[in-house]
Amino acid sequence: MKYIADRITVDDGICNGKPTIRETRITVQTILEFLSSGDSTEEILKQYPSLEKEDIEACLKFAASLLKNNYTFFPVS
Repeated sequence: MKYIADRITVDDGICNGKPTIRETRITVQTILEFLSSGDSTEEILKQYPSLEKEDIEACLKFAASLLKNNYTFFPVS
């Protein structure tokens, strides 16, 4: 298991290695999808009482850190 941004973990045995929050089965992707659909932090915390506000902030920081990389796309033949 690897910790990323204090609260984000990656473990091949949990959710097929997707980044999750503190070794739970709640993925960063799930939280980002809730936020992108307009759910507030408070609404997400009601749905997932085991989470803390700092967990949601860590998801956003994790996503932002991925965008610091440069990407090159090549056509697939």
